[in-house]
Amino acid sequence: MVSSQREVDLADVFVLLADSLSAGRDVVDTMDILVQASTEFTAATDAGILLADSGGVLHIVASSNERTSEVEEAQLGHDQGPCLDCFVSGEPVEISNLSEESGRWPQFVAIALSRGFDAVHAFPLRLRGHTFGSLNLFSSTREPFSDQDAALALALAQVATISLVQHQTIRNQGTVNGQLQQALKSRILIEQAKGVLAQRHGVPIDAAFSLLRTYARTSSSKLHDIADGVVHHGLSF
Repeated sequence: MVSSQREVDLADVFVLLADSLSAGRDVVDTMDILVQASTEFTAATDAGILLADSGGVLHIVASSNERTSEVEEAQLGHDQGPCLDCFVSGEPVEISNLSEESGRWPQFVAIALSRGFDAVHAFPLRLRGHTFGSLNLFSSTREPFSDQDAALALALAQVATISLVQHQTIRNQGTVNGQLQQALKSRILIEQAKGVLAQRHGVPIDAAFSLLRTYARTSSSKLHDIADGVVHHGLSF
């Protein structure tokens, strides 16, 4: 029964991912669905997503919590780490013991270990030979993903990429870049809303994000719109 329910829940996630943009959501909603599903249905404890702009520069568009954002920012700041290598190669990069990779990514490994992460599994957001970014899964245990978890993570990344691109060809890069710019604007607004909610309710930032996310889901609204309401229009919940 548990297994059957898991399959039903997972099927619902794939439907959400496939329909997310056509249903009027923006990119940040699709990416948020992806990070939540990745931590719920695989052995990963945390997840983040990097997307590239027209110049190939990666940006954080989603993360499961603050410590994940810090580690992703460290990768971008030091220009090193498995998630960047995954984007460049277009292939999964699975590191089951980060402590063994200090010579390869010294600054990144030090920061990741200090935040409690011992393993990283990165999967490309890739379609028709073009890589748009990477899905990055973090674990606090030193062990490889099972074949099932790896296959599921890759499938989630592929479906999310299709949702991102929608029916456009990869040559229509302007559409994808426009979606990325909107995602970055939404992320900034969401960060502001998290701060407002954290202060208002006297809770940590991660808890504030949960409040924001839950309200958006229960009201069938975009994260961007709820964040805008909190920051600019006094929305309270």
